[in-house]
Amino acid sequence: MEIEHVRVLASQLMAEHGLCSDAAGIATVEAGRELGNGALDIHRSRDVANWRLGFDHARKRAGMTDFSAQKITLSAPLMRLYSENMVRQVVLHEIAHALVGAGHHHDASWKRVAAAIGAEPRASLVGTPQVPPLWQGRCNGGHEFGRYRRPQTAASCMACARKEAARTGAPLRREYDERYRITWTNCKTGEVL
Repeated sequence: MEIEHVRVLASQLMAEHGLCSDAAGIATVEAGRELGNGALDIHRSRDVANWRLGFDHARKRAGMTDFSAQKITLSAPLMRLYSENMVRQVVLHEIAHALVGAGHHHDASWKRVAAAIGAEPRASLVGTPQVPPLWQGRCNGGHEFGRYRRPQTAASCMACARKEAARTGAPLRREYDERYRITWTNCKTGEVL
């Protein structure tokens, strides 16, 4: 989805659920009455009308709720890959975090609020597209690895080390072992480490 469309959708959802200074905050309080189990108290006990929206360059997580800054950030690279429904689910997921407050993570209170506002009450979406890693690694045994940042130190394949330890009965060495070295290739430039 185009980032500008994501921004519009997310802003609308945040306003609808009272995270922005807007008359839509009234609708959030009404929704709180329907939730039961103290959800209305959550909405009334904290100032939730000053949240902001931002974008970051995360590659592994789609969204984040920063309580101290009252800011929801979305991964621009992932939002570009997601359908409108996936984006909506991510935004609602983060809105549920903002509404329930810090310290709840994905507990029963968060799940209750998430379900009430239309988010799937789960920690992550299933079957979402992923940003391919910039660095692809491969060991002599054919195992493949991916990293988003340039590897800073040499790495060896633990799968190969485990297999060799099991075959020989030798203790498993957890430190770097040149025999199982991972060779890294930059997918854009072809640089090999």
